[in-house]
Amino acid sequence: MKVGKKRKEAEAKYDNTKSYTLLEACNILKQISTTKFDASVDIDVRLGVDPRQANQMVRGVASLPHGLGKVVRTLVLCTPDKEEEAKAAGADHVGLDDYIKRLLAVGPILISSLLFLV
Repeated sequence: MKVGKKRKEAEAKYDNTKSYTLLEACNILKQISTTKFDASVDIDVRLGVDPRQANQMVRGVASLPHGLGKVVRTLVLCTPDKEEEAKAAGADHVGLDDYIKRLLAVGPILISSLLFLV
């Protein structure tokens, strides 16, 4: 396959055999980007785990630096001894029995995420 002029220029700006830190890789990506829109980047990380084993499953969440523009409301259903910990972590609503009674009596509460702490 024929390699274009822009791709040759981009490949000249990094070493394919070298491992870069995340900051260095981001700076190189900004230098070699030729798109006129915000492009996405795929990152492959070798963790050394076997995903077929139940105790080695890897799941994660990436928080965007500026969010999605939506208001996130979090309800944490927890025991009274964990309420302060949940409030310190940034939960909007904290409780257990009172929120369960409210859900049954009033109906749904507008929340974005629901967490259970036992």
